[in-house]
Amino acid sequence: MPPRREPNSSQTVAQTAARPRGRPRKVAAPVATLWTGLDFARERGLYAQGHTPVAGADEVGRGPLAGPVVAAAVVLDPARVPQGLDDSKRLTRAKREALYLEICATAEVAVAMAPPERIDRDNIRQATLWALAQAVRGLPCRPAFLLVDGNDPPKVPCAVEAIIGGDGLIASIAAASIVAKVVRDRLMAGVGAAFPAYGFERHMGYATAEHSTALVTHGPCLHHRRSFAPVREQQLGLFGGANVPEAAE
Repeated sequence: MPPRREPNSSQTVAQTAARPRGRPRKVAAPVATLWTGLDFARERGLYAQGHTPVAGADEVGRGPLAGPVVAAAVVLDPARVPQGLDDSKRLTRAKREALYLEICATAEVAVAMAPPERIDRDNIRQATLWALAQAVRGLPCRPAFLLVDGNDPPKVPCAVEAIIGGDGLIASIAAASIVAKVVRDRLMAGVGAAFPAYGFERHMGYATAEHSTALVTHGPCLHHRRSFAPVREQQLGLFGGANVPEAAE
C-alpha cells in the first residue's frame, strides 16, 4: 500500500483562498415585472357566488373648504379590466386621465355630486352618503352587490360591503376613485377660471396656504362650504375679509 500523500501547504492555501467559507452566495437580482394594477379577484369571487353585476363606489372631496363632494360608481367589464388600476391618490395626473378614458370606454359609470349647499344643510357625512347612493342608482344596470371604500356604507337597494382602504385593494373601487377624482379636478379647474382670485385649479379647494390667504383677503365665494370652520370664521368677520370678487366674464 503506497504511503498517504499530504497536500502541499501552498496548494491548500490557494484552494482556501479560492473557496472562502462564510461568504454568502451571489443571488441573481430579481427580474423587474410590469405593474398591472389591482386584480379583479374580489369581484370574480362575488360573480362566482351569483352576484351579478358587481359595482365599486368611492368619493372624492370630503375635506376641502370649497366645491362639491363627487361620488362615482363603476361596474367593470370582467373581460376588459383596465391595467394599472390603483387608488387615485397614488397615480399621476396623466395616468389618472388615461385610465379615466379607458374606464368610461369599457365600463358602466355613473357620477353624482353633493354641492356646498347640501353639505352645509345636511353635514359632510350625510352629503357624502347621499352622493354615493345617487351614483349607484344612476348606473345603467342595477348592481347586485356594491363594494365601497371606507367603513360607512350608503343605503342602496343591493348587498353592500364597506372596505377600509378599498380604493387601494379592490379594482372596481379604484376605478370609481379615479373617475371621481378626474371629474372633481376638472370641475374645480372650471371654478378656478370663474373665480381666479382663489386658485381653485391648483389646490382643488383644500386648505392650502394659498387658499387660506385668499380666503382672508377676499372672504368666501359662493363655492365655499360655509359650515366649515375656516369659512365660517370669515363669514363672522373674525379676520376682516374683504368683499367677495365676482366671477370672471
